Amino acid sequence: MDAKKERFGADDVPSVAQGMTKLLVAKGKKVTTVDLKKEAPDDAALASLLLGPTGNLRAPTLKTGKTLIVGFNDEMYSEVFG
Repeated sequence: MDAKKERFGADDVPSVAQGMTKLLVAKGKKVTTVDLKKEAPDDAALASLLLGPTGNLRAPTLKTGKTLIVGFNDEMYSEVFG
């Protein structure tokens, strides 16, 4: 999907994460890993991880298998895709 054409906001957060078991969020050099099966954050906590300052889904956001990847971190990408 092209996020420029279709915006995802706070109301869309549950549907974006639906069916995912692992969440990786990169903000700068910090990578946060959340086990969505065990920890299952509420919608507000999930929104704080997935949404940027504009209130829209952060870019890039990728789904690979049961893993949701948000943001860019070279080391994280090497781990997941390397």
